Amino acid sequence: MAIQTRKSYCRFCHNYCALEVDIEDGRAVAVRGDAGDPIYGGYTCIKGRQLPELHAHPMRLLQPHKRQADGSFEPIGSQQALDEISQRVSKIIDESGPRSVASYCGTYAFQNSAALAVAKSWHYGIGSESFYSSVTIDQPGKFVAMSRAGGWHAGGHGFKDADVVMIIGCNTIVSQYSAFGGIPPWNPVRELNEAKKRGLEVIAIDPRRTDLARRADLHLQVRPGEDPTLLSGILRVILEEGLHDKDFCENWVEGLDELHASVRQFDLDYVSQRTRVPIEQIVAAARMFARGRKGVATAGTGPDMAPRGNLTEHLVIALNMACGRVHREGDRLPNPGVLSPQRNRRAQATPPWPSYGSGPRSRVRGLGQLIGEMPTAALSDEILEPGEGQVKALLCIGGNPVVAWPDQQKTVRAMDELSLLVCVDIRISATSKMADYVLAPKLTLERADLPVLCDNWYEAAYTQYAAPVVDPPEGADVLEEWELYWEMAHRMGSQILLPGGPLAMDERPSKDDVLDLITNRKRFPLEQIKSHEGGHIYEGVEEIVGAADPDCEARIQLAPEGITAELAEVRTESGVESFSHRLISRRLRHVYNSSGQQLDAIRAKGTTNHAFINPLDLEEVGVVSGDILEITSSHASILGVAQAAADVPPGVISMAHAWGDPSIDPKEVREIGSSTNRLVSNETDYDPISGMARQSAIPVNLRPAPIR
Repeated sequence: MAIQTRKSYCRFCHNYCALEVDIEDGRAVAVRGDAGDPIYGGYTCIKGRQLPELHAHPMRLLQPHKRQADGSFEPIGSQQALDEISQRVSKIIDESGPRSVASYCGTYAFQNSAALAVAKSWHYGIGSESFYSSVTIDQPGKFVAMSRAGGWHAGGHGFKDADVVMIIGCNTIVSQYSAFGGIPPWNPVRELNEAKKRGLEVIAIDPRRTDLARRADLHLQVRPGEDPTLLSGILRVILEEGLHDKDFCENWVEGLDELHASVRQFDLDYVSQRTRVPIEQIVAAARMFARGRKGVATAGTGPDMAPRGNLTEHLVIALNMACGRVHREGDRLPNPGVLSPQRNRRAQATPPWPSYGSGPRSRVRGLGQLIGEMPTAALSDEILEPGEGQVKALLCIGGNPVVAWPDQQKTVRAMDELSLLVCVDIRISATSKMADYVLAPKLTLERADLPVLCDNWYEAAYTQYAAPVVDPPEGADVLEEWELYWEMAHRMGSQILLPGGPLAMDERPSKDDVLDLITNRKRFPLEQIKSHEGGHIYEGVEEIVGAADPDCEARIQLAPEGITAELAEVRTESGVESFSHRLISRRLRHVYNSSGQQLDAIRAKGTTNHAFINPLDLEEVGVVSGDILEITSSHASILGVAQAAADVPPGVISMAHAWGDPSIDPKEVREIGSSTNRLVSNETDYDPISGMARQSAIPVNLRPAPIR
């Protein structure tokens, strides 16, 4: 049979690269970037190019499995599995109440455009607030900071027209994530090179000399976890030298004087000593950022997973707002969104909004909801803590909690304590091996999707409908993640209410029906979007920023409650600790968290998450590349395969997260890696609002592993 070529887009990560897929005898045999796509222009990465292998891999589950009494798994038909799951969920609700049933939606749930909306709506339908996602253990500080500072109705500057960008703790060339003004992920090296040709200046703040830092005009090699100290020093220079946008601040900002008084405490000698960044670089960064006509500062998972992520994100907002980095009246917005509703943006502030502090409370550590979700860092405790509201059933989609949640040992105990654990998983992972039922999902090329998540990230009015381009393998018994929730609602008599209305419950809706309800206020009908093969830029979709409402009294709050007190706390800290190193998180180009580690082409790039460390530190510890290190925090120890790396400064160790399993067997660390989250306690070093544990800049000691 001749090879057919179909267009689609990748869902291995958030980048959603446009693809061409070669199909032979009903199977995907090759994938490449779509050179004709108006945004991506043929770009894709090593992960996406492995989709054919992923679909056909021997590890792939093609039917549901049920745990047996002896711990083994046996295949089970999906309808029987769904009957049994629904009956057990109903029984748990009857006995312990709706809150006893929880869902965790991991990073991969975000790649399926229907999964999160349907899962969350199912929880509303049964009256359970126990909805959790990876957002609250990744970058919750962004939402905390935006909600208490307020914002700008017309949005802030992006990368496209910026004269200067400050990128903090995010190696966007590798992570390919730029929702908040970083380098566009569609061929980021090309985008960066083109921007630098037009005069863009780049400031990189990162402990490691990353791919981005090597291309930056100025790299501030900050000590891990000291981003709030460094940003306070930069803000001090800008405000002391009067480099801020005085007119904008006078009209739209409140609390500037209070913030100025707080950062004035951060004298540059102290900032330099604590952050290990020379004073002249701090001053140069402040002046470089402030003098740009347009620009943006943005932070990534590095500082957000380190201590005081909320404060870091607030200081990022303060930098952008003090310098007036927002769209003004008459500006043309680069992309108002295709799948998003018309908003008629105005050049005015928006007031703070209550993303936390109200609604249901966690039973532990005084934590509450954040953006309508319960805090994932507390979910293990919610499972283990007896009493009213105890979580007894967990539905896990697109995630691998055993290697993703903080405090791995507690997570394993929690998974074991559950009365019911259901995972939708492509394989038997570190988490699903503990499940009662593992449901097999349809994969990327077998399902329809819209890039709902990144609708406003593009720099043009662009979207793409991805139709299924292949069928699941013959005899497969697979479903989509959203279908688990619909099937339970159908059996239990509950409702799933989406933005456009309720899902029909008498007969299973199509994926298009679901997508239509999720994007009910989109600018074009779904049929029109589907009529374009591949990605398409829509002409005439533009929005000009309107004048401020004369009655608008909102102001951006640069010193909301808690900020000045937290800055005072930071200023009193010495930054000195009894550990020799700080362990930082990192992204690897060839994997996406715990996904892809089993694929042949990816395994050829490495089968472990190496412990990258400066050669001088290796010599001092007494090991060489390839030796196994024991890495010990105040909470636990892990093993790591040492790798010399000159881009890592002394006193720092850099490892990717979401590898390994509960084992710390030296014989396995070279093949499966180690989970850095084992080093983390979710009880002793956590954010008081989100519960976010310290998952980067972790104080550790190193020694050669005592292998027997």
